[in-house]
Amino acid sequence: MSAVDDVDARPGDRGRRRALPQLLGWAALAGIVAAGLAQLSASEVLRLLGLPDPGAITTYGVPAVMAFGETAAVVMVGSLLLAAVLVPPQSSGVLDVDGYLAVRTASVAAAIWAVCAALLVPLTLSDSSGQSLGTVFADPGPFFEAVADLEVPKAWAWTCLIAVVVAAVCRLVLRHKWAPTLLLLAVASLMPRALSGHSASGGSHDIATNSLVFHIVAAALWMGGLVALVLHVRRRGQHLDVAARRFSAIAVGAYVIMAVSGVVNAAVRVPVTALVTSTYGVLILAKVAALVLVGLAGWRQRTVAVTALEKDPQDRTEFTRLAVVESVVLSMTIGIAVALGRTPPPAGERREPTPLGETLGYDLGGAPSPLRLMIDWRFDLIFGAAAILLAATYLLGVRRLRRDQQDWPVLRTVSWVLGCAALLLATSSGVGRFAPAVFSVHMGAVAALAIIAPLLLVLGAPFTLFSRTVCRGRVGVPGMWEWSQQIYRSAPVRFLTHPAVAFTLFIGGFYVFYLGGLYDSVGGSHFWHVAANAYFVMTGFVFFWVGVGSDPAPHRTAPRTRLLVVVGALAAYACFLIVVADSGTVIAAEYYTTLRRGWFDDLAADQRLGAAVGLMAGALPLVAAAAVAALRIRDARRRRPSASMQAHVDRNATP
Repeated sequence: MSAVDDVDARPGDRGRRRALPQLLGWAALAGIVAAGLAQLSASEVLRLLGLPDPGAITTYGVPAVMAFGETAAVVMVGSLLLAAVLVPPQSSGVLDVDGYLAVRTASVAAAIWAVCAALLVPLTLSDSSGQSLGTVFADPGPFFEAVADLEVPKAWAWTCLIAVVVAAVCRLVLRHKWAPTLLLLAVASLMPRALSGHSASGGSHDIATNSLVFHIVAAALWMGGLVALVLHVRRRGQHLDVAARRFSAIAVGAYVIMAVSGVVNAAVRVPVTALVTSTYGVLILAKVAALVLVGLAGWRQRTVAVTALEKDPQDRTEFTRLAVVESVVLSMTIGIAVALGRTPPPAGERREPTPLGETLGYDLGGAPSPLRLMIDWRFDLIFGAAAILLAATYLLGVRRLRRDQQDWPVLRTVSWVLGCAALLLATSSGVGRFAPAVFSVHMGAVAALAIIAPLLLVLGAPFTLFSRTVCRGRVGVPGMWEWSQQIYRSAPVRFLTHPAVAFTLFIGGFYVFYLGGLYDSVGGSHFWHVAANAYFVMTGFVFFWVGVGSDPAPHRTAPRTRLLVVVGALAAYACFLIVVADSGTVIAAEYYTTLRRGWFDDLAADQRLGAAVGLMAGALPLVAAAAVAALRIRDARRRRPSASMQAHVDRNATP
């Protein structure tokens, strides 16, 4: 560790001296644009909220500090993307000089992000209350007690906490294996802001929030990666051709996601006619124009600059020129985006929301029926998109094997596609639409997410397909193959694939979430709805991977043990549903009562129905999984005598 510090101390100092002025310049530009544009709607915001003017410091300070901080956040994410993905580490696994400097830059950017988030707590308290900042600090007690009750100040407090952790850990990390974790944590620091504001309230807030999450993550990776490459060029970093080629592929996907999610979010918030008649619509058009301009520059970068780098890695002129122009326009885009977040959307047609529509973001229009569960679709932007993407990626892998004249079992392909279909139906069909409001439908959806879809996906042997189709990196430049092997052999994966751990996480989720009272406390929260679905899908996948998967697991398990684990899960799942059916307490009774649906008012009867639905939907796949595990025991017994016989022949063979 000391040797690395000694070697890299002076390059690190140079990197920080070069990075900090540019970071501050981009952030200042974004802050000026945001503060200027936010004034277009400042008086309208105060009028709609019925609040007094909080003063110039708050009025100008909130958008300026927000844009300044978000620019720093983008630099933080991009620098960690560079260290984790774009430039290779040393063969020992220690960060190379370029990765080390990028992580140190991320630490500085995260510290600035944390300071801005901390400043935004009192600023947004002043903004939300209509009191001047001086009044807030004169008697801060009542105001800071209100942080827990106000979404926006609370979101900035969480952002500050996560950013502080990123800044601190970045100062300690020297090995490449921690860079992806830091990247995920940096992206997580953007989430509290995404889950508050315009998109988290009002009609269709589920779609608006999901689309905004996609939009923010894609924008951070795209903008941040570009900024990180500019800083990498300024440092005269190595492997620019590799970094530019990898970023070019990431940028294409991020740009498409950002464009589609932006259109979806705008369509939810703004009628088409209001695009030219409202301040909100005009700012959307300005943001679109800026992104189109940057997209054209990115296209030229991909077709000209990256090609030039591949021919001559030292020819950086065209890449540098385009990247600097893009980064300046992107700073202005951040300012426009912040001003957009401070501008109220056009009112549109006023309707009094029902309790059900206000909680879910949409109305159901009546009780569920078998026909409505089949045809009353509401596409889930997270799980629905994931299902389609997983199916398409798998089929492309199979196609590649066929093209290389390699066989792949048809049943595996069918199983994977059916698993993706189960994931899509459980979240985007009428089942997914009614699941947040009807316990019996909810239990059917959970059974599909935790049992049916993961079992089918595991039987598709995705890791085997991946290992046969992914290309290996060249010497000194590890790629997807090497990264996947590193993850596969890591201690966390070995721990999670231990049969006892996989069983506990899978079955324990049902007991803790429903019988432990967690569902009672988070019912109605869109964030926790998405988080719970993700938990059940992932733990179900790990459990069936350990229990019946064809893909080898890092933690080797005997076939008999795998059968016992699956049978034990079947028994524990059945016991869970019996407890739910016989319980004298209605799960999440307060939440379902506040929905005031007007149908299925007998919550205890609906809970018993939910237990029956969960048993029918989940028990049969678990029985099938037990049968598969039993067949694996038979296959192991058949292979064992054959192996013993072959060993006997080998020992007695004549040389």
